[in-house]
Amino acid sequence: MAEFIHEHSARVRDEDGTDYVVSIYAQERVDGTWEGWLEFHPLDKRKPTLRTEQETSQPNRVAVEYWASGLEPIYLEGAFARAQGRLL
Repeated sequence: MAEFIHEHSARVRDEDGTDYVVSIYAQERVDGTWEGWLEFHPLDKRKPTLRTEQETSQPNRVAVEYWASGLEPIYLEGAFARAQGRLL
């Protein structure tokens, strides 16, 4: 089951001017490692939430938390571009 890891303080904005809250989620795999991804939740609730594919693989939850805390705004922009093809 997916677990909420972190909400990033930076927001991303699409070409229409909609701002998105960036949340990082992860889940433990059968082998005990963790996979993480980003979700982009629009402030305009009429728009869909977007999600990336797997963005990281880490040995444990603490490592995912560390990874999530270090994401820079430029990384979020790239992840947002990747997520625009994936809707929840």
